[in-house]
Amino acid sequence: MNELNAQETPWRADVVQDFARSELFERTFLEGMELVEITAAYLDGAGRQESKRLDRSAALAYAAESMRLTTRLMQVASWLLVQRAVKEGDMAPEAACEDRYRLAADAPRGPAEALELLPAGLVELVERSERLFERVRHLDRRMYVDAGEVAGPNPVLSQFDRLKSAFGAA
Repeated sequence: MNELNAQETPWRADVVQDFARSELFERTFLEGMELVEITAAYLDGAGRQESKRLDRSAALAYAAESMRLTTRLMQVASWLLVQRAVKEGDMAPEAACEDRYRLAADAPRGPAEALELLPAGLVELVERSERLFERVRHLDRRMYVDAGEVAGPNPVLSQFDRLKSAFGAA
């Protein structure tokens, strides 16, 4: 972690732990894992059958888009599993603040015109996964990335620290 992030880690760790215990996390986790399961079932079942009926260019678009879809969902699932590990006490909130657990800056996306060639089932899953990725990316930035962009020390926390020092609180 860079120096600013190291200074922000105690505050961020509290944010991470609070989020991991929240109803928002629970709903997001369930939605993410459900979408992973639905997508796997589709790609192994109906999607496989639909892809066999596509012409060559559409089949290539299907293969590329299904790879982007699974990559996007695995990034989201990994991020959610880190948060769950914090919730369950298997990972310290400070460890979850490490850059290696951050979500990628952007979801992998293919050309919009390629979606026109694909079966409706795959297109729906792509759109759902993109919306979920954007929501999780927003959470990730709010909890981790944006917190590191603070220009200086938090004035409220500084005042609390001064009060603790003055009154000898631990």
